[in-house]
Amino acid sequence: MACRISELVVDCADPERLAAFWSEVLGYVEFDREDDGSIAIGPPGTGFGGPQPVLVLSPSDDPRTGKLRLHIDVNATDRDQDAELERLLALGARPVDVGQTGAESWHVLADPEGNEFCLLRARLRPL
Repeated sequence: MACRISELVVDCADPERLAAFWSEVLGYVEFDREDDGSIAIGPPGTGFGGPQPVLVLSPSDDPRTGKLRLHIDVNATDRDQDAELERLLALGARPVDVGQTGAESWHVLADPEGNEFCLLRARLRPL
């Protein structure tokens, strides 16, 4: 038997802001709040334990230093990469340079708190 990724926990200064951003990016909904200020978001109708991992935005005052060692990759489900890039930028993502050459088939972006993520070229079927 093997494990499954059930949650990705992101330490952040403003869980409300990041929960709103990532909910829009992924089509997720809020399904839990903890007393410590953590907010869990996940796919509508499934939440924890579903086919996709949930995101837990956890409050932290610790400063981030350097490039993340782990990041999220996303793929559009209902439009091409250019249209999805436009949508993500309108939601508050911004392009970042982590040393890419310009020949990559993906875009490196950052969420409103500067956490890097990549928009890949392939379009995936929605779950």
